[in-house]
Amino acid sequence: MDPLTLDELDRRIAHALQVDARAPFSRIGEVLGISDRTVARRYRRLRSTGMLRVVGLPHAAALGHVDWLVRMRCTPDAAPPVATALARRPDTSWVLIMSGGTEISCVTRTRRQADEGELLLQKLPRSPKVTAVSAYCVLRGVAGLEGWPGRTAALTAGEIEALRPDPRPTIAPVTPTPADNALLTALARDGRADFPTLARATGWSETTVRRRLEELQKSQILYFDVDVEPALFDYHAEALLWLTVAPSALTPVSRALATHPQIAHAAAITGPANINATVICRDLDELYDYLAEGVGALAGVTGAETSPIVRRLKGAGTLLVP
Repeated sequence: MDPLTLDELDRRIAHALQVDARAPFSRIGEVLGISDRTVARRYRRLRSTGMLRVVGLPHAAALGHVDWLVRMRCTPDAAPPVATALARRPDTSWVLIMSGGTEISCVTRTRRQADEGELLLQKLPRSPKVTAVSAYCVLRGVAGLEGWPGRTAALTAGEIEALRPDPRPTIAPVTPTPADNALLTALARDGRADFPTLARATGWSETTVRRRLEELQKSQILYFDVDVEPALFDYHAEALLWLTVAPSALTPVSRALATHPQIAHAAAITGPANINATVICRDLDELYDYLAEGVGALAGVTGAETSPIVRRLKGAGTLLVP
């Protein structure tokens, strides 16, 4: 099998993991009608080739942190090394080279009460070839919160319901502590790491790891995501979309974007463009149609800028624990 493609079974497994990232292979196999060995073999192949990655991540707000969307303009020769330096940082995610190789975008996480020496722009790579840097505070995710539709269209409604984990009962909120850092770091590397592996990473017993993992999930502190390259699903046109929306239209526009299958993720942000969205289409013709007919039909949108994504150096995986 070509390591750079996904067949129908791969797509079904990817969708199953989006529904429940830590579902046992036996449960996935039962729902999909295949053996657990087949699920395990397929998953390990996808992960080992970098085609699919399950990550466990903390919500910024739950930790008292803030996500910032950073936009950098630079000379073409500077983009790869600057983007690579950003991708190596533990507090960055979604590091992208865009617009013909002259622009970089990334998300970085900071403590809400940052010390002066940790101010956001002071931490970024400095170079005379970086010609402009802007940072926008991420106010709220508004679309794509349950996964990009392109990777969540392989299962039937019945299969999704069979895989969906039982509702988690409400518990008294727990507070993350520095002791959780090792657990969150291990889950950021591999969201499906088993309990013995997590026990070794934390120095805790498997029982303690299991209990703490459940507490963090039930308290809405920890969530899981599946990182897959859209090109593997035959989607080859990606772009960041910067929308300027009248304040009175922010809520209706956000709700509309949440129904658009072309939107992988969207968030309300500060700055002149107050909504940022990741758009994924099969090709440039489809991207044009979406901009003209999908975005163009949204009342209250007064401006739109499109930045094509040239290369992704880093996806999900930011981590910063006090």
